[in-house]
Amino acid sequence: MTFAQKMLLWYAANKRKLPWRGTRNPYKIWLSEIILQQTRVVQGTPYYLKFIGAFPTVYDLANASEERVLKLWQGLGYYSRARNLHATAKTVVRAYDGTFPETYEGLLKLKGVGDYTASAIASICFDIPEPVVDGNVYRVLARYFGVNLPTDSTEGIKYFKNLARKVMDPNNIRDYNQGIMEFGAVQCTPKNPNCMYCPLNDSCVALQKGKVQELPIKTNKTRVTHRYFNYLFFMDSDGRTLLKQRTGKGIWQNLWEFPLLESKQEIDEDTVIKKLDDFVDAMKVQEIKRYNELPIIHKLSHQHLHTIFWMVKTDEMLQNSIPLSEVEKYPVPVLIAEFLKASKNSYF
Repeated sequence: MTFAQKMLLWYAANKRKLPWRGTRNPYKIWLSEIILQQTRVVQGTPYYLKFIGAFPTVYDLANASEERVLKLWQGLGYYSRARNLHATAKTVVRAYDGTFPETYEGLLKLKGVGDYTASAIASICFDIPEPVVDGNVYRVLARYFGVNLPTDSTEGIKYFKNLARKVMDPNNIRDYNQGIMEFGAVQCTPKNPNCMYCPLNDSCVALQKGKVQELPIKTNKTRVTHRYFNYLFFMDSDGRTLLKQRTGKGIWQNLWEFPLLESKQEIDEDTVIKKLDDFVDAMKVQEIKRYNELPIIHKLSHQHLHTIFWMVKTDEMLQNSIPLSEVEKYPVPVLIAEFLKASKNSYF
């Protein structure tokens, strides 16, 4: 029995019931694939259902405001995916009359669609024999065939793509691609895979050579930058606060946040007080207090944000402010959403 045949048999018996599994609709498959980039199925599924509920068709998504798209995406992270999602929906409507390209090459031209996503859509929707290679597939192939090449090297990327093409089942590419991804997610997991009950254990090179925990190999270690955020949560006597939209190409582009004082290290209350005039001109502060005693460390892929929330109360009216009750309407980083939820009954 070939590798592909074993994979198809396993998938037929073990595939999970997922809301996008029973469709070939390119819009729904594309949406699920974008959401599941860098995201586990259990976390991404509720977001998929929210987006399908809010935007049943690509026309609905294209016509939505970016603010609404970002708000629905809130908490999922990697917000460039949401912006690319919105931009691509507009492109499909404008340039393709609402119909997704039906070729691998055509799909690659869409913003936010790379080799993996184009391969997934092409094979699942149109039965095009294009192999998928994602983190799960790298792991299965590296372990089963005992491949020591780094998955993040130019040589490794090319080798694994060619290997994936060599062992795939071109006549049942839809189920095969879904099967090998599912196998990596459920059976051949990153840590503590259940090798004893694996249908491939009689021919897995990594198992035979005791290298299951060593493979796949990845050489580039992410360098983490540490940043120190001080969020100023202003509140005036009318229950209004300040929100500012992030601009530029950094993290959380176009999301909203409280006025931010970034420092090179943790700072004290006196330093915050001296900086208040940078945010509100000559305002008389009635009270200021630090909300969290220890910094909240919010971990992103390349950055760790050491965050303190400072609660600043004033009797004067805040200019360009919004009612606190309306803050939840704005798309904000999950860090701020969690603060608002936790501090709801303890503002002052």
